[in-house]
Amino acid sequence: MNNKAIIFDLDGTLIDSLEDIAVCMNQVLKELKLPTHKIEDYRYFVGGGISVLVDNALDKKISQETKEKVTNKFKIVYDQKLHEKTKPYDGIYDLLDELQKLDFKIGILSNKPHEFTIQYAKNLFSKYNMKEIHGQKAHIEKKPNPIAAIQIAKSFEVPCEEIYFVGDTMVDMQTAVNAKMIGIGVLWGFRDEEELTENGATFVVKHPLDILEILNKCV
Repeated sequence: MNNKAIIFDLDGTLIDSLEDIAVCMNQVLKELKLPTHKIEDYRYFVGGGISVLVDNALDKKISQETKEKVTNKFKIVYDQKLHEKTKPYDGIYDLLDELQKLDFKIGILSNKPHEFTIQYAKNLFSKYNMKEIHGQKAHIEKKPNPIAAIQIAKSFEVPCEEIYFVGDTMVDMQTAVNAKMIGIGVLWGFRDEEELTENGATFVVKHPLDILEILNKCV
């Protein structure tokens, strides 16, 4: 049986989506006459799903009604501009090419809404045999709850302890820990090494192809 498996986060791990997210949210905030933010500020707004993004972008005193309005408007605007500037990080295609040659089972688990996650996978990664692609769904707890990661492991028929979970935030490393997977933190995304190691990263890498060195030593 093939027990080689790896699960990737999406934003900040496979794709650089920060600018599109920031521009779309700022457009919504501007339309509603609410304060906007610098693009770099959004590094610390993302990673927890759309509800956390909205909470972080708004003042804490904002009403629930306004939050819902911002959320709905953001989904519409973001859907229209989904792939304008978003692209895979340098080295990601090279990494995925090698993983496919090595016959790894590859999955994506994101806190981005499921429909957007599927669209990105289809538009940017269709050449790869990704069996499991999941974004945030209403009926399943989002990361760092491990339930979706564990379900992917069951589908792969690979023990959780043998699966690598790759991501760029504490949410991803907490997911790896909670699912008893091997956490690989990446430094090309939205957060720093300290956050990743403090939240349980087994390895931290600076470039996508560094992941292959880890796999070659461990597989």
